[in-house]
Amino acid sequence: MAPAAPAAPAAPGALVPPSAEDVALAEPPPPTRVDVPETPLYRLKTRLLGSPLHTGELAHERLGKPTALAVFASDNLSSSAYATEEILRILVPAIGVAAFSLVVPVTVALLVVLGFLILSYRQTIKEYPSAGGAYIVTKDNFGKVPALVAGVSLLTDYILTVAVSVAAGTAAMASAIPGLQPYVVPISIAFIAIIAFGNLRGVKESGKVFAVPTYFFLLNMLVLLVWGGIQLVRGGLPQQSLNHPGLVHVGGAGNGLFMGAALFVVLRAFASGGAAVTGVEAISNGVPAFREPSWRNARTTLVWMGSLLGVMFIGLSILAAKIHSAPFEKGTPTVISQVGKAVYGRGPSGHVLFYLLQIGTTLILVLAANTSFADFPRLASFAAADGFMPRQLTKRGHRLVFSNGVLTLALGASVLVVATDAKVSRLIPLYAIGVFTSFTLSQAGMAKHHLTRREPGWRRGMAINGFGAVLSLVVDVIIALTKFNEGGWVVIVAVPVLVVILLRLNRQYVAEAAELRENAPRAAVAPIRRGHIVLIFVDQLDLAAAQAIRYARSISPDELRAVHFAIDMDRAAELRQAWCDLGLSGIPLDIVECPDRRLARAAVNLVAEVLDEKETELTVLLPRVEYGGTWHRLLHDRTAHQIAEALSDVPHVGVTLMPYHLGRNSAPRADTTTPTKASKRATKAKSEALQATLLPSTLAVPSGTVPIGSLSHRDRATVAGRVRQVRVQPRDGVATVEVTLVDGTGDVRVVFLGRRHIPGIAPGTYLSAHAVVGQRGGHLEMLNPEYTLLAAD
Repeated sequence: MAPAAPAAPAAPGALVPPSAEDVALAEPPPPTRVDVPETPLYRLKTRLLGSPLHTGELAHERLGKPTALAVFASDNLSSSAYATEEILRILVPAIGVAAFSLVVPVTVALLVVLGFLILSYRQTIKEYPSAGGAYIVTKDNFGKVPALVAGVSLLTDYILTVAVSVAAGTAAMASAIPGLQPYVVPISIAFIAIIAFGNLRGVKESGKVFAVPTYFFLLNMLVLLVWGGIQLVRGGLPQQSLNHPGLVHVGGAGNGLFMGAALFVVLRAFASGGAAVTGVEAISNGVPAFREPSWRNARTTLVWMGSLLGVMFIGLSILAAKIHSAPFEKGTPTVISQVGKAVYGRGPSGHVLFYLLQIGTTLILVLAANTSFADFPRLASFAAADGFMPRQLTKRGHRLVFSNGVLTLALGASVLVVATDAKVSRLIPLYAIGVFTSFTLSQAGMAKHHLTRREPGWRRGMAINGFGAVLSLVVDVIIALTKFNEGGWVVIVAVPVLVVILLRLNRQYVAEAAELRENAPRAAVAPIRRGHIVLIFVDQLDLAAAQAIRYARSISPDELRAVHFAIDMDRAAELRQAWCDLGLSGIPLDIVECPDRRLARAAVNLVAEVLDEKETELTVLLPRVEYGGTWHRLLHDRTAHQIAEALSDVPHVGVTLMPYHLGRNSAPRADTTTPTKASKRATKAKSEALQATLLPSTLAVPSGTVPIGSLSHRDRATVAGRVRQVRVQPRDGVATVEVTLVDGTGDVRVVFLGRRHIPGIAPGTYLSAHAVVGQRGGHLEMLNPEYTLLAAD
């Protein structure tokens, strides 16, 4: 065959078709595929909690008003089931039958407190819609120490709320089924675990799960109060005898000013019923969990909560006063159950309604703990963000909830349940002191806020919050004095101790941050030495060492050498022979004696010698084998870590650990037709990553928008996508903002020249861009496009 004729020279200016070799060179390399293995714990978490939620879905985890009422108001609403009984438990032994005439006035006094708290917290929510409640308000107006007092008071009260709620619910179960009495502690802990599990699945998920029991209880209370009210008007309600065995001691007529009761007795009854108004702050702490407009929806839900509690509390007190329902020593039957029996009667339908009421009461008492699980993690995250609690509490978990806060609350409540044998009587004296302390500080802070800002209507706001602060302080003092000897002293002592501990933690965080920030910009731009030497510390010639050698060759230092510290001369001789057989030119192996076998010290001495000989920057590569199982790790030492720690303080030395994961970095099998677990995981990870880049269906994109994957060089097009990455330049660099835009079909680089920052453009936001598509470095890009920030409905 004759040789092919040479190609004719192209005319000047003519386009020359590229050769096959040019095309091959111009083609981008295939994308790098890396299988990031999922740990067994992560796979278990996904199986139990569901697929992980992406940060962009946080807005969709917000709650409507009906669901938010169930999530944030269950604690407050549940107190109507036992607040009347707690008042009577003080009054009946003191003044006997006259207690039933005094219970309603005490209830009205508590409802006055509730009303002012509702008005006060409406002001708080409007002025501080970012949430945080008492902690944020107090910090903004009084500083960090009073804010810590408010925060710690609330956090301890949330832990107590969980313990009291599950203990009360378990006691109700044990009353109905006496055989469960020996198991009240494990049952209570099981309830805590169930509620924690529900909250770990996400705010929206827990709201759906816990909404049904809350509204079931409200429906039962509505039926009880309506039917009881009808019978009350008709005069058909029976009156119970006070001679039943097991009742609390029924006192005689007293000589006090209040229907025979002394002032201290009335104050004790008021303090015992004060639990009814706890939980009011929960909504102000959870404003960001509401759908927009969040602050307005939160204020509306707060009024609903207060109104429902007020109606149920006063209604149950009126019925109990008429029926003469007195508490029993052992706590069962409860006052609400006695009222239910009296109202519904002994017929078949009455029995059904009574048991429905008992079921609803048990459920709401247990699920009252859910309010704490909604608020404790959020409040703890605020304190942690300010450096007063461990930073791990600021991290959102698998389902966009503060998982560490949920687990911390569950653990703390479980410890309390075990310590008190799940006895409500041992927990109640600790209750409410903390929450009224936070009420006082929050309302005082709001009063100062109005006085300082003097915005329109500030006098009315200051009057409401100022009176609320005084009222809360009075209630707090009453509770502290009357409950001190019964166990209230524990909270009074614990709060300042915890505040001191958290202040010490904050000082540690501040000191660490100051050390890390000091002269950081100057250190980053400090002059560097001209040369660059790389040392690879080699124990043996294996895949871990080979990986480090390959990386060292890629960075092209001025000098590259391997180092072996000879502890075993036979092993050193084997390595020397293997190195000679390797055939790599330009990478010598230094075998250094180490007679005392102190590798870290030998490494420091060697590095110091190199730096003394030459004015150079030095990089030390440490190959390190990573073992999969825990017991595998126990069989091997951590020499690389020890050397890295020893070298970390030497100036002009950088240490890089080169991990080789045993069992994961091995060569692929010849037969890859059968999908392996690793390939399945990689496929799943790729699918999840693709799903994360898809645009929401509610995103309003401009007309004529085309998929990014369909773009070609020199097209004029409009695209829309999510900002995956933003690249910014330092002050001395060229002023540009480079944005990587993705939409699930591909990605494009959007470049804005002459800008260092564009407000509104950040990772996770949505953007549309219109421009001619160019190409740079094998990547499509749009230069200085017309752009619009997009928002999903």
